Amino acid sequence: MLQGLTDKLTLYLDPKEVDRIERAYHFSEKCHLGQMRQSGDPYITHPLAVANILADMRMDHESLMAALLHDVIEDTGVTKGQISRRFGRTVADLVDGVSKLGEVASASRAEQQAESFQKMTLAMSRDIRVMLVKLADRLHNMRTLGVLSPEKKRRIARETIDIYAPIAQRLGINDVRLEFEDLGFAAMYPLRHRRLREALKASRKNRKEVVSEIHQSIEMRLDKEMVKVKVKGREKHLWSIYLKMREKKKSFRDIMDVFAFRLIVDNVDDCYRALGIIHNIYKPVPGEFKDYIAIPKANGYQSLHTVLVGMHGVIIEVQIRTTEMEAMANFGIAAHWEYKTGNSNIATSQKKAARWIQGLLEMQQQAGNSLEFLEHVKADLFPDEVYVFTPKGQIVELPLGATPIDFAYSVHTGLGNRCIACHVDGELTPLSEPLKSGQKVEIVSAAGAQPNPNWLNFVVTAKARSAIRHFLKNQQHDESVDLGKRLLDQALSNLGTSYNKLKKSQIKMLLKETGAPTFEFVLQQIGLGNRVPFAVANLMVPVNKRKIVEDKKNSNLPVVIDASEGLLVQYGRCCHPIPGDPILGHLSPGKGLVIHHESCRNLKEIRRFPEKCMPLVWSSVVEGEFAVELKVEVTPERGFIAALAARMTEEDATIEHISVDERDALTSIVDVVLTVKDRIHLADIMRRARSLKPVRKVYRVKNK
Repeated sequence: MLQGLTDKLTLYLDPKEVDRIERAYHFSEKCHLGQMRQSGDPYITHPLAVANILADMRMDHESLMAALLHDVIEDTGVTKGQISRRFGRTVADLVDGVSKLGEVASASRAEQQAESFQKMTLAMSRDIRVMLVKLADRLHNMRTLGVLSPEKKRRIARETIDIYAPIAQRLGINDVRLEFEDLGFAAMYPLRHRRLREALKASRKNRKEVVSEIHQSIEMRLDKEMVKVKVKGREKHLWSIYLKMREKKKSFRDIMDVFAFRLIVDNVDDCYRALGIIHNIYKPVPGEFKDYIAIPKANGYQSLHTVLVGMHGVIIEVQIRTTEMEAMANFGIAAHWEYKTGNSNIATSQKKAARWIQGLLEMQQQAGNSLEFLEHVKADLFPDEVYVFTPKGQIVELPLGATPIDFAYSVHTGLGNRCIACHVDGELTPLSEPLKSGQKVEIVSAAGAQPNPNWLNFVVTAKARSAIRHFLKNQQHDESVDLGKRLLDQALSNLGTSYNKLKKSQIKMLLKETGAPTFEFVLQQIGLGNRVPFAVANLMVPVNKRKIVEDKKNSNLPVVIDASEGLLVQYGRCCHPIPGDPILGHLSPGKGLVIHHESCRNLKEIRRFPEKCMPLVWSSVVEGEFAVELKVEVTPERGFIAALAARMTEEDATIEHISVDERDALTSIVDVVLTVKDRIHLADIMRRARSLKPVRKVYRVKNK
């Protein structure tokens, strides 16, 4: 079994390195002795097949040793330390990086997979070869899915297409990606796969003559112009045909009407010469030329792409690249591996891969748990890019649909957090507008600015999403702790003490009674509305130490509301309280403090639980914009809505919603939700609205 692998290795590795690989094989064979695969084959056939896949990529000897040993920690009694002593620390780290985590009894399958992927990502950040071994391992598992149950086949195939195929693409290993997708398609949709495969086979016979004619005309013309070229007919693979049929609602015939060719030349100059020559043979389709040589894709892929109209009106897709670019397109970062040459100059693709992995590491640190991290990684494995420029002319690669916010976070997390506006090609542009290739983007930032939770509705990069969520989580934590302190202080004042007078012994007693890990955690839970402050105060102050509060003015002191926006302070949409209104708050689990107008009828039920209600008062310096609802009774008149909206915006109000309800031929009720600063600001707006001739009545909706 080993001879086939050895024959491959002797073609490009030193005899000493081949010997080390053979030692690893014999050790692995001994460890797996007696173990069988579900197919009935000896287990060693799997590590050997994984090593063969990596040998085809011409990977270095340490990767091949890790491939042969990749299951010994997981499936045998061998430890990482034993591998390190026998084969070196590097090989041991690679093997450990590929190994799954031990089963966690309480975790679901999804959590276990996410935890293992997270562990592998950390190992990959230290050595990218961890992922290459894992991809080879997954590829052999996909090739041998046949013996598994249909349900298990579909689950593994879905995971492969969702995660491992895009990773292979991101690392530029196109051959592996195509095989992942084809095998995954066959496992998930066997009937569709079989029908498409048969249709593709039949279409080849019909297309043979046309393909041969185009092939010859290109080859002869380039040969005449002294350009050495190898012309290949490029076959569309089944998964991409299926996706195009499904997404573009096209028939198989429509997709197969396109003929695809690849031209392999000696150097970059010949790429552009060949492009000019074939544009002379066939007419190019405007707007369909892409130069990935000047601006390579995120995974390092380089090629010229053009679309032509051939004889009889057939569409011809052509890719032009050098031999080196062809190797890069098929094997990605494995095509010119730094370890096998000892060259310290890492290739462009490896630099891009390193940048991507560094981004994964940042996401991993910011994610709340492994499932959230895996969700971010999936979002980041995008197939299409747009290329935009910084003000200094540097190229930034972003996924299709990316916005200025995504751009800001791709430059630096701090810039994203402080972003307030942007200029695209010198013009002020909404932060939610998708960017297009070739645009110059300049971010306007401010020192005190913060991410807006609404950004999560339109950002597309995982880095932006995870950074925004991370910031908001920290902000929510800080706000909930601060609010918890204020609410507990109010509850303690009713027992004759205060937050500042608490002793360590009282805090220790509270933690013992509640089982909470820290006092800060308790404060956070109070702020989130998950614990009642009066109950916590009762636990901290024993009955015999409570004081009767003589001064009723100091008992039940109101909590001061001094922030217009906050993740833990929310305003009831039923009554829309604004500064100047008498207000009352109640704690809602998970939401924190919800503020209502004191006369809101929704408080009737809540008042039955006085321990959850609390008096509130607006700060004298509260700033911001607050939503309020108005009803305007009018006599219908042409252009009235525009006139009313203009009056309100003249008073510096922002209209969030406006609708009209016709009562009868003479009366309409206009419902307006707008933002105001306080009651005085609202009074000015209402007075301006009343001055309009058609207005009969303006009143505020308070849900009484």
